[in-house]
Amino acid sequence: MNPLERPVASPCVNICALDDDDICTGCQRTVDEITRWSRMDNTERRVVLGLCHERALASGLVWMMPAKSDA
Repeated sequence: MNPLERPVASPCVNICALDDDDICTGCQRTVDEITRWSRMDNTERRVVLGLCHERALASGLVWMMPAKSDA
């Protein structure tokens, strides 16, 4: 990691509860992702954040904003 680059922040929102698939209902990380977070570099963290976003979309927790029309 570039020593001048700040660490990618954890997506933790202090709502720590696992669903039936062992995914945190607050941050959408798996147990493995949560436990490894402090040892991940920024590239790995960004991948996990992308997975979290995909999981949130799939579960209906996040809605994609429609594209802005020019009308």
